[in-house]
Amino acid sequence: MTDGWNARSAPPPAAGQPSPWWSDALADPWRDPYAPAHVVVPTARESTGPAPEPVTDPDAPRRSLTPVLLICLVTALLAGGLGGTLGFVFAVRGGLANGTGSQLGAAGQEAPAEVNRAPESNAGIVKKVLPSVVTVRVTGAIGSGFIVSDDGYVITNDHVVEGADDKTMSVSFSDGSTASAKLVGRDPESDIAVIKVAKSNVTPVSLGDSDAIAVGDPVFAFGSPLALVNTVTSGIVSALDRTIQAGDPGGTTRYYAAIQTDAAVNQGNSGGPLVNAAGQVVGVNSVIRSVSGTETEAGNIGLAFAIPINQAKRIAGDIIDHGKARRTVIGAEVTTGTNTGGGAKLRSVDPAGPAGTAGLKAGDVVTKLDNHPLEDGTDLIALVRKYAPGAVVPVEYRRGTKTQSASVTLAADSN
Repeated sequence: MTDGWNARSAPPPAAGQPSPWWSDALADPWRDPYAPAHVVVPTARESTGPAPEPVTDPDAPRRSLTPVLLICLVTALLAGGLGGTLGFVFAVRGGLANGTGSQLGAAGQEAPAEVNRAPESNAGIVKKVLPSVVTVRVTGAIGSGFIVSDDGYVITNDHVVEGADDKTMSVSFSDGSTASAKLVGRDPESDIAVIKVAKSNVTPVSLGDSDAIAVGDPVFAFGSPLALVNTVTSGIVSALDRTIQAGDPGGTTRYYAAIQTDAAVNQGNSGGPLVNAAGQVVGVNSVIRSVSGTETEAGNIGLAFAIPINQAKRIAGDIIDHGKARRTVIGAEVTTGTNTGGGAKLRSVDPAGPAGTAGLKAGDVVTKLDNHPLEDGTDLIALVRKYAPGAVVPVEYRRGTKTQSASVTLAADSN
């Protein structure tokens, strides 16, 4: 069989030889086996199915992908580094990162309004007063004080500087700086002392009027309680003219009509300022009431007492100007310790003194001083010392069964 490209004629059969084909070969198109043969291959139908998968020649040489992978890796690293750097720069400029670590919290928020605190806010008051508050250091003890003049005078408690000398006393300021200090003078009975610091460019406090405060007014106590310097606590005025008799057995007895507050005050606060909501000093923190039986275990229970600034200012001025303080007296001796609630009984009266001049006599019981009820002699002593010498105060007293009144002009002690 052939496809006809080299077809040629076959020789005819020899005479007398039978045909190589069968009997009906004459009707068969292939009747002449020697005739040229042609095979026609029909065209294959066009397939409508999926194309066959290409077959890869296993012997064909393969192209390496290593250069392509390296190029992709280098490109990815460069793009990531550039993107991270740009993102970090924009985050820092936008305030979303501080450049030290992960950013926590919500982003894109503006600073709260409290950052710009108003001068009359609590933080504004503290910022104003704190530079004028000092920590007073005496050998073996620590207390507080506050600057009252440009030239470095400081008011503190007498019991803070008791036993101190110029070599053992120093002060530290809210900015951490320190300076030496010397004792100017002291008045043990009022528990007020004045020292002077060896430092220039100091900032004095603003002094208020302790007679103008009322129960319920907000106050702040500054100082170094338990040696924790630059401490501020807050509370309210709990009571006024709370008469205090304080002092160690065998030592000086101190009397004053105090401002009572529930602001937290502890050992080390002594001598520090009690400040009103206007940033003005209205008292000198001095003592606390405690449920403990020993001084070393005493702690705040919400009962603290401050010397009114009007009284402290007057005594400090006397110490600075005259070297000692004038003590206000009524010119009479009283019975103390009875606490009968019936008033202050006069044990003796100086006829030439304020009480005698006003008509009071021994045996009289003073029940009110300037409309303030008295329970015993301690109340009378403490309230009298609140006033300046020369002040005229109304007095109500009982003589026998009769109640009488008088105006007494208080005087300064001659000692």
